Amino acid sequence: MRGYFAIGAEGLSKRMNLGTLMRSAHAFGASFFFTVDADQKIRKAPPSDTSKSLGHLPTFTWDSVDTMDLPRGCQLVGIELTDDSIDLPSFGHPLQAAYILGPERGSLSPQMLERCDHVVKIPTKFCINVAMAGAIVMYDRHRALGRYADRAVSSGAPTVDRPKHVSGGPISRTGRKVPGN
Repeated sequence: MRGYFAIGAEGLSKRMNLGTLMRSAHAFGASFFFTVDADQKIRKAPPSDTSKSLGHLPTFTWDSVDTMDLPRGCQLVGIELTDDSIDLPSFGHPLQAAYILGPERGSLSPQMLERCDHVVKIPTKFCINVAMAGAIVMYDRHRALGRYADRAVSSGAPTVDRPKHVSGGPISRTGRKVPGN
């Protein structure tokens, strides 16, 4: 998959949610994990992170929205149920993205929503667990940007495999002839 992504949460207070979200981030190949304004008592890896993601995934802990320091070019994508949120199945994921989820029993802060480049929602009847929401978003990104065959029209496996990617030859930016061309 091209690009990179990170996932994090604002205002988390439950250790099990943090650990499960970290484990899912590791499983889906996140480039880093982060928290913003997390409760002091959960700022270390909890037992639900059975993959020991801290040994494999850089983790950043920012005290506030103002102290967040995302890489240049990284688009912040809020996951929130708002009237103008984009439905996740219709969302075009940025190649460089950091996804931010809100706290348990709460929403992303107005400051965080203002900082977001995009806000998407998972089309459910009501709010779901923050760790589950994160896993759904990461799966959707993986499905959208991964090289998979198109879904079958009827039930079962696809009938046509996705063609393998073929790289082109070398390109000379100076106009000189490239050996082999």
